[in-house]
Amino acid sequence: MKKGLKIVTIGGGSSYTPELVEGFIKRYEELPLTELWLVDVEAGEEKQNIVGEMAKRMFKAAGIDCEVHLTLDRKSALKDADFVTTQLRVGQLDARILDERIPLSHGMIGQETNGAGGIFKALRTVPVILDIVEDMKVLCPNAWLVNFANPAGMVTEAVLRYGKWDKVVGLCNIPVNAEVEEAEILGRKQEELFFQFAGINHLHWHTVVDNQGKDLTDELIAKMYGKDADGKSIVANIKDNNLIFEQVENLHMVPCPYHMYYYMTDEMLKDELEDFKNNGTRAEKVKAIEKELFELYKDPELDHKPQQLAERGGARYSDAACNIINSIYNDKRLIMTVSTKNNGTVTDLPADSAVEVTCMITGNGPVPFQFGGFAPAERGLLQLMKAMEELTIEAAVTGDYGTLLQAFTTNPLITSGNEGKQVMDELLEAHKQYLPQFN
Repeated sequence: MKKGLKIVTIGGGSSYTPELVEGFIKRYEELPLTELWLVDVEAGEEKQNIVGEMAKRMFKAAGIDCEVHLTLDRKSALKDADFVTTQLRVGQLDARILDERIPLSHGMIGQETNGAGGIFKALRTVPVILDIVEDMKVLCPNAWLVNFANPAGMVTEAVLRYGKWDKVVGLCNIPVNAEVEEAEILGRKQEELFFQFAGINHLHWHTVVDNQGKDLTDELIAKMYGKDADGKSIVANIKDNNLIFEQVENLHMVPCPYHMYYYMTDEMLKDELEDFKNNGTRAEKVKAIEKELFELYKDPELDHKPQQLAERGGARYSDAACNIINSIYNDKRLIMTVSTKNNGTVTDLPADSAVEVTCMITGNGPVPFQFGGFAPAERGLLQLMKAMEELTIEAAVTGDYGTLLQAFTTNPLITSGNEGKQVMDELLEAHKQYLPQFN
């Protein structure tokens, strides 16, 4: 039997941690976890203590002898780790509120991973992840980094391009949710279907075939977007899918729910501004849900993941992370969609960029299924957004104002010119404590 596993979770005080623990418990026969280290920063210490005690109760209730360590000292945690997972949010939810509130107050999309807010989340997150990678090179050079901190694609690309670290997998729950819910829409079992995703994080498209090789994509599109479709979104924080059927039908591919921001920008902006006026930002709602969750987690009798966790937008994230770890550790060759190095998988994008594609997860990491190129309708938007990502990552690393301004100008969800620059300047000021590279 292999030696006991040591896994380090950075952002350990996250409300998602109980789902991660549940995933490890379910797979204990295959993943003999003996040490789980939860790492956080001083501002997250209270939450980490609450969630850490709950993790201990969960392992105990499952009869599993796993030591749960809680620390603010990242370096002591990383020593000899086998896997490192990152689920951190620099500045916590208060930073996300600003990411959403400031653009919305200027009449622009204010969203966690899209538009101006998404760019600023990357600016805060990328330097921290690159610091973690530098520590890993010294303290656990054989470990894999499994990142589900948003924006997952940009973080993965920063690690590959600037961190020079190939043992990284970026994870998002959107493809996971799509497979579960779309199998149901087709009236099929998930194991009877093969979904092929290609693109970048929060901007991918996919097709689906059955085990006999019959293409079911157009049937799925009709059921999701045709006249009899219920149009329900698979993502908690995105409104229901009212995409134009003829447009999606012409793609012959199913778009990611986040395409609503690019295909239906005016409608999305109008709804967001209305919601902002009446109810505040999505981040404020999430903060309320999180507060309720932590009240539950404090209960000394609670020793399992509560149902309310599904109300957060990231349901099934942690389960997917456990699948990736299991598949690498045991060379299980599970088929999953992750962010990884392109290496020619999507011919329309640079070979050294990160793409979100369907892969076989082997003992040596993700092996992508070859995709090829896109038709012009997808290719134009994809290449524009990849250029925006490259500029954002460069700005995050260098702190160069002009490069950041180029990223803002390139992003189709940000008003160009002086209004866009003003939003950028306000966000730089609002987040300056987390953006020392720009000071």
